[in-house]
Amino acid sequence: MKFEPLALQGVMRVTLDVFRDDRGAFMETWHGQKFTDSGIAGPFVQDNWSESRKGVLRGLHYQVQQPQGKLVAVVDGSIFDVVVDL
Repeated sequence: MKFEPLALQGVMRVTLDVFRDDRGAFMETWHGQKFTDSGIAGPFVQDNWSESRKGVLRGLHYQVQQPQGKLVAVVDGSIFDVVVDL
């Protein structure tokens, strides 16, 4: 896993290593200690999955009560992800 801090404090790009051979592929998507060591605090208590068609804009979320971090994974294709610093 590669952890790359981005311009806004607390925003990080995580690039996963994919190991391929003639059987297929393997990828470690989560490793608590590696995330903690990179400064991404846990615990993660909920995991959601969504699929969007091209051109879909999903909403921005802001919580004063019970704030949440967000871990976005792109399984296929690409995204334009927006982070707002309030």
